[in-house]
Amino acid sequence: MIYLVDANVVMQAANTYFRHSWVPEFWSWLRHHGSLGNIKMPLEIFQEIKDGSTDASKDELFAWASEKQNRDAILLAESVAPPLVRTVLDKGYAPTLNEVQLQSIGQDPFLVAHALKDPSNRCVVTHEVSRPGTAPHNRKLPDACKSVGVTYCTPFQMLQNLGFKTAWNASPTSKPLPMPPNPPVKTPAPTPPPKMPGSV
Repeated sequence: MIYLVDANVVMQAANTYFRHSWVPEFWSWLRHHGSLGNIKMPLEIFQEIKDGSTDASKDELFAWASEKQNRDAILLAESVAPPLVRTVLDKGYAPTLNEVQLQSIGQDPFLVAHALKDPSNRCVVTHEVSRPGTAPHNRKLPDACKSVGVTYCTPFQMLQNLGFKTAWNASPTSKPLPMPPNPPVKTPAPTPPPKMPGSV
């Protein structure tokens, strides 16, 4: 299974619970699985990350995405045929969207279309939550995926399925640090029995 990640997956991770300075293991794990082909991001989605801040000294996500080894590992090195994108737009959103509505949708149809190329082996990963009653140009990724038969999941389901741990790259022979010895327990001296009245 190839997990195709939405931009909000890495954006929220970088800004909240998996900040680079807090959990650097996540980002090396992401690169590792990207190089194995388990986690990928289409170019159209990757560009959404690069469209934000361009100051690598202030934006850790931009700095991470700008490193060649990370970019090469995470990018899905393939294009998607326009007819597939058209199918996603027609069935997942609406066939009569105008230019303003298409801009509102953004690059989401490309993400779904990449998954539609091989729906039995690809899964869209997103933080978006299903809202089937919304207008076509405001549809969420889970609803668009359902409409065309594409599997989707949350980032945390992906982490669980791929077995993420902060010690994922630790040596299997490494042993935990020994616990410090317990301090010796001092036994109090026995208290002499009280003297009875009249005793010498």
